[in-house]
Amino acid sequence: MTEILAENLSDKRVVGSDGSEIGTLYNVTMSFKNGSLQHLLVDPLEGVGSGHRVNDRGRIEIPVSNVQAVKDHIVVAR
Repeated sequence: MTEILAENLSDKRVVGSDGSEIGTLYNVTMSFKNGSLQHLLVDPLEGVGSGHRVNDRGRIEIPVSNVQAVKDHIVVAR
């Protein structure tokens, strides 16, 4: 398994597997019970949000299980 430092994820672009721009990674949530990563918290681009779960601070919550690739940007399943 490839390791990625959290500091290298900060402010990465998040795009859908269909190529659509979603926003910029703000943070990642984790479970205190077992330490597993739960969600990407994404600052959405203007007008993006429908079809995504949005928290009370206006950030999109994407399950970590939807992450398909992390390179120059983060690709998530749509």
